[in-house]
Amino acid sequence: MVAKPEDIIPEELARRLRFLPEATDEDQRAFLDAAAEFLAAADSAKLRKLPPIARIKWELVRERRLADLLTVIDFERVNPSAFPVRGRLRPYVAIPGVDSRSLPASVTRLRLREMPVRAKATEVLWQDGKIVVHGYAFVANLPNGPGTLPRLAWLRAPGGRRIPVRFRAQESLRATRDSKQALHNYDNAGFEITIDPAKLKSRGKWKSGTWGLTLALPRPGGYVPGKAQRVDVGSAGHSQARYLGDGARLIAGFHEDVFQLTIDVPEAEVTDQTATADALRLGLRSPAGGKRPTKLRVVRKGQQGGVEYPLAPQEAGDGDQRWARWGAEIPFDDLTVATEPTEKTHDFITHIEFADGSSRRATVLEGFLPGRYLRPGGREIAVTTDGPGLLKLHDRARQAVVDRMEWTRDGVLLVEGSYTGPGDRKRFVLRHGERFEEHVLPLNWTDSESRFSVRITPDKMTSYDAVLPLRAGRWYFSLRDQDAWGNKGDVPVKLRADLIDTLPLKKRVAGRTYAVNRRYFDRLFLGSGPVLRGEERGAYRQRELRQVHTPAFKREPLTESVFYNSFGGKQFSDSPRAIYEEFVRRGIEVEHLWSVADAQVDLPPGVRPVEWHSREWYEALARSRYVVTNVGLGDWYERRDGQCVVQTWHGTPLKKIGADLLGTPKANLQYIASLPHRFRQFDFVVSPNAFTTPIMRNAFRCEGEILESGYPRNDIFHRPDREKIAQRVRATLGIPEGRKVVLYAPTWRDDQRHTASKFKLDLRVDLTAAREALSDDHVFLFRKHPKILDAIPGAGQGFVYDVSAYPDIAELYLITDVLITDYSSVLFDFAHSGKPMLFFTYDLEHYRDTLRGFYFDFTERAPGPLIKTSAELIHAIRTADTVRRTYDEKYAAFVRDFCEPSDGLATARVVDRMLEIGQAKG
Repeated sequence: MVAKPEDIIPEELARRLRFLPEATDEDQRAFLDAAAEFLAAADSAKLRKLPPIARIKWELVRERRLADLLTVIDFERVNPSAFPVRGRLRPYVAIPGVDSRSLPASVTRLRLREMPVRAKATEVLWQDGKIVVHGYAFVANLPNGPGTLPRLAWLRAPGGRRIPVRFRAQESLRATRDSKQALHNYDNAGFEITIDPAKLKSRGKWKSGTWGLTLALPRPGGYVPGKAQRVDVGSAGHSQARYLGDGARLIAGFHEDVFQLTIDVPEAEVTDQTATADALRLGLRSPAGGKRPTKLRVVRKGQQGGVEYPLAPQEAGDGDQRWARWGAEIPFDDLTVATEPTEKTHDFITHIEFADGSSRRATVLEGFLPGRYLRPGGREIAVTTDGPGLLKLHDRARQAVVDRMEWTRDGVLLVEGSYTGPGDRKRFVLRHGERFEEHVLPLNWTDSESRFSVRITPDKMTSYDAVLPLRAGRWYFSLRDQDAWGNKGDVPVKLRADLIDTLPLKKRVAGRTYAVNRRYFDRLFLGSGPVLRGEERGAYRQRELRQVHTPAFKREPLTESVFYNSFGGKQFSDSPRAIYEEFVRRGIEVEHLWSVADAQVDLPPGVRPVEWHSREWYEALARSRYVVTNVGLGDWYERRDGQCVVQTWHGTPLKKIGADLLGTPKANLQYIASLPHRFRQFDFVVSPNAFTTPIMRNAFRCEGEILESGYPRNDIFHRPDREKIAQRVRATLGIPEGRKVVLYAPTWRDDQRHTASKFKLDLRVDLTAAREALSDDHVFLFRKHPKILDAIPGAGQGFVYDVSAYPDIAELYLITDVLITDYSSVLFDFAHSGKPMLFFTYDLEHYRDTLRGFYFDFTERAPGPLIKTSAELIHAIRTADTVRRTYDEKYAAFVRDFCEPSDGLATARVVDRMLEIGQAKG
């Protein structure tokens, strides 16, 4: 069993080891002393169970071999989940620069469990009567080049015979990408395994049983076995039942995420379902002369016992004498449990009981047609199936079920289905499964009001006044009431069970693959594939682009172009946009290239999009005469001779940043140590004001030029056409005439997380109360921080507007009458407007004292009231003019300290300096 370092190593020692290369000589010696004391009392057997790299590090700590220890830490930082392996018969870890032979063999030697097979089944198909499994398999950290030893695969039932199956190697770029490491290439780890079910017969007959698939891959000293695991959300990750004839069926699928095959020879199975006004009728068949089914037992999931229904003999309508026919009636009242329309789904499990006292779960015959039967109160009884072919009975809220889909030649997805649930005619919603972003589409209803259809053009989705493709990821289908206040009442859209085998339904449109697929058996989604090519995706390919291709690009001549990067390719906005517009205004003849992530940025004519981290992106970064960015470029990047690289940055710091976090738990010593190099990449850094300049100098360890020009993005407050821009923005958002605009733009909370980099919406504003108090003459614009994912309740209902995806917040400032924020740097930009600001700081003490420190006393210098409750906030919005007058003196002092220079010439100063440097270098 492998031990986790965090379960053995004290947290403080682990942190000091992590940042040991950045520690002083004195601190390094102190660490070795403290570690020696820990190791003297530690259980050596537990230390030997640490992962290989951790074992090596702590052995080097024990031996006080500081130079080798720092070498291993540096290697691990570059290769966090991979290491080289040497040894033909006895494999061991070989870190470059460290003599492995000088360490105990028990430390460097790899155990079998430390060379696991990473195997994934990415596609399971039924072709010509055989099961075909596509996927990839490799041994972690072992080179995967062609060798003399074959890869093998076989099926085995528990305690049964082993049946070899054909294992054919294929190329798989995905194997390397999914490995999430940059050291090893696993491109030839793909496989195609073909399984003939006939080989699973026993003496020429089908026999029920389950067969596991084992892969055997060569490793030093022999082979290592492994299992093919589930990898995808979608059809490839679901079980599927296939009928083999002679009353047998095969189930190919996953148990506890491991692929397996099951042969099932049912003594009876459900053939069809119909209904009377009051009851569900189920038809069954059993082999003539076989076990006699006598009744059905239906049990509500989670309960015991159940209700029994007798099976009566039926006449065979098809005259097939091989089968006996049976029928049972289940009153709908027996399947009706819910008392409220929106109550959760209640599932029923059905067993077939036999005369000999045995029973089995009821399965359905191939071609079984599902059905839905309406019940009072907006409910329905659904009769359907699942991947293994089990009969499924549900008491559920009425759901939308799709029964027809097709792609048109020009890339439009046509979806048709039925819904008989309550409520007004609904809208169709595409909702992103991770980001919770939404697109709302109109539905077409037939005269019967139960049939709906929708047209989805995934490469042409409207976002404000832009037309963009669907963002990469899974977009789930739902129906929503037109006046819904959020998504809690959404109706999931599902696929009729007998159409499951039509998925995935793929279409290549405008350089991106879209695929209709499913989750939880029948829940529909539209998958939007990546823009990057296969040879550009993943850690290994990105390392190649940085270390192999970029040096080659740098040997090519510079191009007379400006390469812009705004927030990692997410927007056409901020100071880079202002600089672009100044270049255009001056008529400077250069090519304009813009970083675009996932094709999600709408650009003006004459600007060429360059996909983030594509081959073209690296080439543009290496060959453009000018590079303008408002975020870091990574510590791998180095400016080439002749280039002018400008860092415009993107805020005035209230919260402590960079090296100013030293001495706190938030300090990342590795990042701080890299700052001098990172900022040597830039010819100059733009500072917004005199307050920020010394902070940049220290917090970013900036040794070069800092141009205190003001932020180009804030020149928008001085533009002569700002009123015209404001009118366009109001029209784009659809804000009614005469309504005052409240903009709420909070920052994220470090302790409110979905994942390490995705944060929850910490919503403390009572939006329902705000609507009641303000909606007659206000609208409420809500702009989430890009790191926050959750949806905004009430958005789209006339009062609350989710403007998180609006391309440039600076344009929103122009229409804003009152800004609400907290500790976000938007307050420094909006202060240029002179309009009222309210600070919803419900967690001020916790945020300031626990999460982040401040550079100044915010409670004393804030140019507006600090508000604790939603009710106080709503009152302050209604009295914003009075609030502004109350804070006139503090507001003026704030502008004086944080908004100078503010003359509309910041962009001109930055471009002048760029051209001066560019001409000198050119």
